[in-house]
Order: sequence, then C-alpha cells, then structure tokens
Amino acid sequence: MIGRTSELEQLNMLHRSEGFSFLIMYGRRRVGKTTILQEFSHRHSVIFYSAQEKNDSLNLFDFSKTVQLYFDQQFIAPFSSWEDAFSYITRKSGNKKTTLIIDEFPFMAGPNPSVKSILQREIDHHWKDINLFLILCGSSISFMLNNIMGYESPLYGRVTATMEILPFDYLDSALFFPGYSEEEKLIAYGILGGVPRYLNAFSETRSLEENIQKEVLRNGSFLNDEPMMMLRMELREPGLYNSILEAIAKGYNKITEIADYIHEDRSKCGKYITTLMTLRLIEKRIPCGEPEHSRKTIYVLTDHFCRFWYRYIFTNRSYYEMLGPADASREIMSDISDFMGLAFEDICRQYLVRQAKRRKLPFVPARIGKWWGNNPVLRAQDDIDLLALNSNKTEGIFCECKFTSRPMPMEEYEDLLTASKAFPESMKKHFMFISRSGYTAPVQKRAAEEEVVLLTLHDLFL
Repeated sequence: MIGRTSELEQLNMLHRSEGFSFLIMYGRRRVGKTTILQEFSHRHSVIFYSAQEKNDSLNLFDFSKTVQLYFDQQFIAPFSSWEDAFSYITRKSGNKKTTLIIDEFPFMAGPNPSVKSILQREIDHHWKDINLFLILCGSSISFMLNNIMGYESPLYGRVTATMEILPFDYLDSALFFPGYSEEEKLIAYGILGGVPRYLNAFSETRSLEENIQKEVLRNGSFLNDEPMMMLRMELREPGLYNSILEAIAKGYNKITEIADYIHEDRSKCGKYITTLMTLRLIEKRIPCGEPEHSRKTIYVLTDHFCRFWYRYIFTNRSYYEMLGPADASREIMSDISDFMGLAFEDICRQYLVRQAKRRKLPFVPARIGKWWGNNPVLRAQDDIDLLALNSNKTEGIFCECKFTSRPMPMEEYEDLLTASKAFPESMKKHFMFISRSGYTAPVQKRAAEEEVVLLTLHDLFL
C-alpha cells in the first residue's frame, strides 16, 4: 500500500491502548478509507463489517453472520435485533481485546436511525468498561460530522478519537507513477489530485494524453462521469451544484459572480456552497494575512480532478464527442500549462509547508497562502502566488510559481519585487521563485547577487 503510514500508526496506537477506544474515520469517496482499514485488519484480529446500501433486516443478517463467524467460527442464525447483536459482542469479548470495525456506517444507521441510540446504550452500560476498540467509518462527511459527532447525536461525547482521511499530497501521488518524469508526475497530480482511486485509473505505461483519452474521455470509462456520479450519491439537487462547480472552474470565484452566472439568489447560492465545502470539493480563501471575514473572500475548487472535469469535460462534452477522444485529448494537453497554474501553486504551497516542518525556511510561517489586493506603488490591483508570514507579520517569504514552457525572464522577477512593495518597508522580506522551465541567464546572475532562491521542479522532489 502506498503511503498512509501515519494513519496506520494512529490505528495501531489505539489498538495497543487498554480499555475502551472509539474512533470515527471519515473522508470523501474513493480516498482510500477501506484500503487503510483492510491493511490494519491484516495485521490484527478484528471484526470487519462493511455495511451495504440495503434495508435494515439484511444489514442485521449480514452483521450477525460476520460476528458469529468471528467468535464461534460458524453462523447459527441472525440476531433478532441490534440490541441482541451488540450484547452478543459484549458477552463474547470478556477480558480479551476486541476490535469492531463498521465500514460505511451511514448505510447501517440511515435505514434505522435507532442503531445510534442502541450503540450508545451498549457503550455506556458495557463497552466503556471493557477492552474494546470500536471504529465507525463513513464516506458521507456531513452524516459523520452531524449525525455521529454532532451535539444532537446519541453518540456525542463517546468518541475518543477522530481521523479524517485526506487525499495524497503531490509527493505520495507521484509514487503511483515511478516511470514518469518529474514534470509528468506533477501534471498527473494536477489532473487527478491525490485521490488514490483516480490515481490508479492512470497507467504509467501510457502517456498523459493517452490516459486522458482512454480513462476520462472514453464513454463508459470510470473517470468519464465520476464527479456527476459523486454528486448524485451525496446530494439531492445535483443540477444546481453542477452549475456552481462549473462557475468556479471557469474562474467565477466571488459569491456575487457565482450567483449571477447561475442565475440564482445569492443567499441560496451561499447555502449550496457551504454544502460543497463540507464535501471538501471547494474551500473559502482570503488574501494571506487578512482577517477571516475579509470582503475579498473567494471560493476555489480544491479537488483537482473536479476542476479538470468541469473545465474541460462538463463544459465541452458535445464538442469532444464530435471531435473524438484522440483529438480531444490532444486539444486538452495543448492547454495543460494554463490549467496547471492553480495546481502548481498548490504543489508549491505543499512544498513550503514540508520545508517549514523540516525547519528549512527562514522562519516557521503562521500563515501561507495566495495574496491579492491593492498595490499603492502601482496604484492598481496586484497579487502574489504564495506569501508566507510569521506570527506578527514582521517577516515574509514572497514566492512566484511558474509552470510555463519557457525560462522565467527578468520581467517576472521584477514583478514579484514590485508586488512585495504592497507590504511595509520595515518587513524583512525573502524571495523565492519556482519555475518549471528554469531561468534566463540574467535572472540567475541577479538572483545570486541578491540571495534570491531559484528552484526547479527537481527541487520539489528532494
């Protein structure tokens, strides 16, 4: 299994602890939760039940069979109720360590909400006093946050640990494509993001263009309709959510712009955006260093594949069908440098965070992010790809991220220095450039004289 070392170590630590432990694991679909739990199960003796999207009696039947086979090595008959099923686990556990994993718990508690109360009573009256490790896992993030961990949930206050499974970063994602060049690894991450199931869909034996043709554009392929399928499974009105995601993918980032683009009321649009934020598909961003309620708030797609899909596939489906997968993939790849701009900024941000953890930056930043706003020197709007500030904003790292096909010229070097003048002269300023295609000779000479850091794609993998 690629990555997930820290997640497995946390599971192992909880398993080693004595007494009752209760972990809630959640994360979006396809992110690899079940794979982690299966790997953990191979290392320990556990009761592993994966709930199915079917009625309550059939889930109880399957659960009965799973626990009886674990404790008695045979299935006698289904329990008559969930109370009997959980009580059976209590009796059979005794003093030995018992680990119970229920994967996709929303499929169990959805058809029968009383399961949560039944489980709560068993915990309060019995499990809290025995050596039992309970794991409830689910892909419906809103269900796990509100119906399980929320204040009104019967299970509120019983949870001893939580674990949100996030997509891989660009470094772990690169491990899926050992045969690709560093540039190809980054583009693959920019297209697919860090969702393991998506990464597995591409093959390093094919070029990126061929992968897009076969795994995204071809009718019937897994990724061809994946974002739409995800919304249909999670949400009641996928049409409106589709429109919002398309608007953001096209660059309409402010709530007024989004509402105008989709012709919906701003307040209604805001509620739908909040839901998409809960699903970890979009996030709210403010200029680095500004207060949380800044009027400059924008919304961006954090899921790279969704941004790719809504930018190209969703918007151009009819055109691509006429063009054919081969020519369509070629056209997409001709535009990929422009598409990679935002993804490359995210990659560079991850790099800065990693360097900060290694104590390899001039200081440990309190905030890292994009900055935009008025530059009094230019008397115009300006922006900085990445800005890292210390806790009292007296020191900053100003970073420009370039994914262009030509070496970075002096003009862009000067642009960053000019943008930094939007900040006080008293601030201690460090400058860094990260370029896909290197730098012109004059830039290299000047950077050496001014102690400015110049990085290439290779540096991102060190």
